Amino acid sequence: MKRREFITLLGGAAAAWPLMARTQQSRTPVIGFLNATTPEGYARAFTAFRQGLNETGYDGRNVTIEYRSADDQYDRLAAMATDLVRRQVSVIAAAGTAAAVAAKAATTTIPTVFAIGRHPVEYGLVASLNRPGGNRTGVVSLNEELGPNRLQLLHELDPLATTFAALINPTSPNADLLSREMPAAARTLGLQLHLLYASTEHDFDTAFAILHRLQAGGLVICPDVFFIGRSQQLAALALRHKLPSVFQFRDFVEGGGLMSYGGSITDDYRLVGVYTGRILNGEKPADLPVQQATRIELIINMKTAKALGLTFPLTLLGRADEVIE
Repeated sequence: MKRREFITLLGGAAAAWPLMARTQQSRTPVIGFLNATTPEGYARAFTAFRQGLNETGYDGRNVTIEYRSADDQYDRLAAMATDLVRRQVSVIAAAGTAAAVAAKAATTTIPTVFAIGRHPVEYGLVASLNRPGGNRTGVVSLNEELGPNRLQLLHELDPLATTFAALINPTSPNADLLSREMPAAARTLGLQLHLLYASTEHDFDTAFAILHRLQAGGLVICPDVFFIGRSQQLAALALRHKLPSVFQFRDFVEGGGLMSYGGSITDDYRLVGVYTGRILNGEKPADLPVQQATRIELIINMKTAKALGLTFPLTLLGRADEVIE
């Protein structure tokens, strides 16, 4: 080969290398993780999501995750979902109902995997659980529908109490529904229920001051990603105000809350990660049935019970999946 031909060939190869690198880089899938609360508030969920991805062959070396957090300002989710669509991410993982609804409004083509606490057909996210259709599938824990069960648990703990309260985030997509369902459940039990609302940390102090004046027998903290991110703060407030309380996830009990009754956030988001990985591997969301959590846990913190001067009925303790001493 002549020297001039060799130099020309070498120059052509050198010019091709950056192009090959860009092509290789463009093949790396990008996941948009859309969340209504803070990154810190969903740290455990995000870790479980990454675990699910790893199970399908994706880790930090062969996938990129674009995290979008609305920092508890739900009205920011629409713009964030639109931005992920503009960036042409491969899949959107939507954490919570508000994020799922925002993703639904932003795209009908980019696959979306959601984790929500109420039946997804109610929000038009899927056609049915078995045959989702369209570009969406995910995991439903039905945690929001367990509100009446949580009220029943508090009533079992103190059958003589007739006044209870429920804490609701008024900016949540489910606020109106919860505001109807919880009083209806209380009436069925012959109880009086006061609805309190909080969408900021400042609202917590106001709500607990009202609870103190009401002398409520207990507090049901209704499911919401804003509350999930502040489980330990709410647990500490309930303990400080000597108020029996129940929430959905074990983080609340581990932080000093009295009881939790609901599914496992780590189970839910691991499954979201698995579905996201399967879609990256070529499966279609329309062919992946919505997974419904079947494991519901009752967890009781006996140390908190003693601090509140409470004695759990044996019938209630016997139903507990875990008792933290």
